[in-house]
Amino acid sequence: MSEGLIVSRVLKDSIAAEMEIEPGDVILRVNDQKVSDVLDLQYYLADAEFTLLVEKKNKEVWQLEITKEPGEILGLELCTISVNGLQKCTNNCIFCFVRQMPTGMRASLYDRDDDYRLSATQGSYITLSNLTEEDFQRIIDLHLSPLYISVHAWNPEARVRLMRNPRSGELPLQIKRLADAGLTLHTQIVLVPGYNDREILEETVFNLANFYPAVQSIGVVPVGLTKYRDKLPQIRTVNEKEAKELLELGGHWQQEFKQSKGKNLVYFSDEFYVLAGKEFPPAQEYDGFPQLENGIGMAAKFESELVKCLPYLPSRIPARRIHLVTGVSAFKFFQSWTQTLNNIQGLEIIVHAIINNFFGTTVTVAGLLTAQDIAEQLGDLHGEYFLIPKVMLKADENIFLDNYDINWLEQKVNGQAILVENNGEAFLEGILGRRVEVLTSE
Repeated sequence: MSEGLIVSRVLKDSIAAEMEIEPGDVILRVNDQKVSDVLDLQYYLADAEFTLLVEKKNKEVWQLEITKEPGEILGLELCTISVNGLQKCTNNCIFCFVRQMPTGMRASLYDRDDDYRLSATQGSYITLSNLTEEDFQRIIDLHLSPLYISVHAWNPEARVRLMRNPRSGELPLQIKRLADAGLTLHTQIVLVPGYNDREILEETVFNLANFYPAVQSIGVVPVGLTKYRDKLPQIRTVNEKEAKELLELGGHWQQEFKQSKGKNLVYFSDEFYVLAGKEFPPAQEYDGFPQLENGIGMAAKFESELVKCLPYLPSRIPARRIHLVTGVSAFKFFQSWTQTLNNIQGLEIIVHAIINNFFGTTVTVAGLLTAQDIAEQLGDLHGEYFLIPKVMLKADENIFLDNYDINWLEQKVNGQAILVENNGEAFLEGILGRRVEVLTSE
């Protein structure tokens, strides 16, 4: 295979599809320039006209002259971020989730990457401790922004203790360098009791806040622990008392930042509110949801979308019984909304809080549920519908974390799966089996 970027998927009705580019083809050059990674490709494809050199699977080399309209995309996805693969992580974090996974899962889940290109293009979090000087300079030269940074602790000794990499103590200077270069940063703190909580956490939050507006958000999430921690350090997750104390203290931080910076700036994972038994803040408190993919504000956003749709729901539908599959942490949220939706005549919703026996019962989020646990706990549905959020599945392949697909699950539970995006309108349409026509004001 010639050196280049391998195409994994071509979007329907795109320029790439029109030019008969196919999965397995290799992008060799753009305008006679080699493309070593996705950043090269994006840079060269920004032109309205360019020449693409593509090696087909039969080894033929095609030279394609392409013209695109402003805002139009080529419409292809790649197998990997670069010709050399992902930049690997050399940290040895005591809470690393990849090290806590059993065998037999999707191969990609075992990749311990720390790649700034994924941060810039997909919003993945990086630690900065695996960057070379060349990497730093390229980030600054290309003005790659926003970047998503795993901070964990500002104090160098605390951060080294957490990540077990001597270079991780360089974070304060690295953040300053990126901020001075005019980049926008979103930061996260994985909270490990006894390691980076209390005074260390407060120091971290306020030092990051000092770099506002370069630092646009500070997310705090609880450490996730599975039952597969043999030969790993003994740590524990956050308990109810600690979650309550954190949210109370965090509320004071938010008030201070709102007065001084015009926004809350620091945000807490939905799991903390579940642990503390507290209601989720309203959607406006998340300032546009800068860390939604981190599980911060998902419930508030979802609820606001449901509320918006309520006036447009039917009063009755043909008889329809549907089983809603979710994790333990979201059970009360969906159970509460089910009481409202079951007022629709003909509709019956049954919420199933699936216990995560695969990873361990301390893992309670829906996105980490497996087909095996769902099948065992749903039992025989006798041909009825069950609703699965797509967050449980690998994109485009409908495969769960344990490598079983949705067809396998349908057969095991004798049911019909309905797959929905993680938003309120899609959820309601899946529940009702029809579109929800929401009127929007001009």
